[in-house]
Amino acid sequence: MVEEKSHLILVVDDSPDALGMINHALEKAGMTALVALEGKQAITIASKMRPEVILLDALMPGMDGFETCSHLRDIPELKNVPIIFMTGLSDTESIVKGFDAGGVDFLTKPVNPQELVARMQVHLNNAKAMESAQIALDSAGQNLLAISAAGVKAWSTPLVDEQLNLLKESGDLDKFYTDIHEWLLRGQKKDNRFSIRASEFAITCVFLGLSGNQEYLIRVINDSQVDEKKVLLEKFPITSREAEVFLWLSKGKTNREIAEILDISPRTINKHLEQLFKKINVFNRTAAAALAIECFQGN
Repeated sequence: MVEEKSHLILVVDDSPDALGMINHALEKAGMTALVALEGKQAITIASKMRPEVILLDALMPGMDGFETCSHLRDIPELKNVPIIFMTGLSDTESIVKGFDAGGVDFLTKPVNPQELVARMQVHLNNAKAMESAQIALDSAGQNLLAISAAGVKAWSTPLVDEQLNLLKESGDLDKFYTDIHEWLLRGQKKDNRFSIRASEFAITCVFLGLSGNQEYLIRVINDSQVDEKKVLLEKFPITSREAEVFLWLSKGKTNREIAEILDISPRTINKHLEQLFKKINVFNRTAAAALAIECFQGN
């Protein structure tokens, strides 16, 4: 029997008594607690250990919880990690300030251990579902980026994260966000495109619309990479749609997955494959995929 992995929780509080009580509650619930007494220490620990939930005292000497939260949210690896504030403050201004900084919930001090564990479990499940959804989108070829109304990244799929990290390393990330926010503010319609040229990258952003959370949804295309669809069109006497089907087939996608990616019916995918196999002179998916991969390797 495989032992279930213990959830890793970071607790940030300058009160030893509060830390002791929370640590006891977490251990009783089968969770592992990491402890930080102030903001800078919390940022260092979270950067190295990646906790699954962060419990953060709002009022601490030096760097308070709101500032600490903002710095934690600047770390890409922590984008889906729920940050729950613990505070004796209950005024609307403080609560809004916490949410603006990136918090997802508030617990009033003194913290009730049972309520603490119950709230954390909800946020753990939500974070896991969000991460799974984004990975699923990524595996289906949906390289998505969500931008808030303020021009800040709300979330992105893993492959887009890789591209954003490359932009950060080259010093072009701030320009990327500034340019794309200005573009969005001009008002865009579905499928409008915007090309961004950075020092080492060429990226096309395709506007998809607004989410239910009023976030701008954008598909990110890395134009610096080889245009695999173009390679297939140049190599074989096939149509543009057949090239798209051919491309996703080569990446191991099933007919149903390709249909979802291209937003057409599985029956239509079957018809395209019948024509494709005839034109490229193969008899099955495996042979077609091998032919495509061979083409890509030659470019």
